[in-house]
Amino acid sequence: MNELSAWAAAVTRLGKRELGLVATLFCVAALLLAFGLLAGEVMEGDTMAFDTRVARFFRPLGAAGPIGPAWVHEMARDVTSLGSMVVLCFLLAATVGYLLLVRRRGTALLVVGSMLGGTVISFGLKLLFNRPRPDIPGGIQVFTASFPSSHAMLSAVTFLTLGAIMTRVAAGARLKAYFMGLAVFLTVVVGLSRVYIGVHYATDVLAGWCVGSAWAVLCWIVALRLQRRGQVEASGAAGEPDRTAHADSKLSVRTLR
Repeated sequence: MNELSAWAAAVTRLGKRELGLVATLFCVAALLLAFGLLAGEVMEGDTMAFDTRVARFFRPLGAAGPIGPAWVHEMARDVTSLGSMVVLCFLLAATVGYLLLVRRRGTALLVVGSMLGGTVISFGLKLLFNRPRPDIPGGIQVFTASFPSSHAMLSAVTFLTLGAIMTRVAAGARLKAYFMGLAVFLTVVVGLSRVYIGVHYATDVLAGWCVGSAWAVLCWIVALRLQRRGQVEASGAAGEPDRTAHADSKLSVRTLR
């Protein structure tokens, strides 16, 4: 009877995992489909009216700068720097250093791969679409292509990846929700700041969010798969063994008997 209950629990757990994987892959496919549709509309020029309306909402025609007082302008420039390559590289280095200190070398390697892969994809897409930046008098001069927004995309990759890491080591649903909510919030405000200061169209940012989120989720799926195979350190508090994995191994031994 005990063996039957153990097998039933194992099958139920496997079913939940596979269902979660299918749902996650569906979300990734939806994000990539949204990006593809958006890119097609952008290349045909069908989004220009929408982009212009959003740009004029933040910076009315003839205005010397975006709406709001001077302190809001300064705050937007500070917020947008959170998605810069320099800041994200500092965050990456700090995260990797921490993971190495707690002996999670496999996870550190995956984090580096996630960031490097996202950077390559971002610049590759910019070269492919080569969309000009918004032509705003008195705006900030940026010389790279506009679509998709690298700040929006790499913020999604970095912050969502870090948020996912924290949910794996945090204890309790509230902390997990807090870390993921913070990651989403930072991703959103960085993207909005790019439109506010006039260096991106709204569709550039939407596209960056779609691709960046899809890439971050794909990388985390790979991390979970490798973790279950024992090729990446298991979840749990830093430096502590994973109790779930330990329970699974005990279950396997019990069923073999």
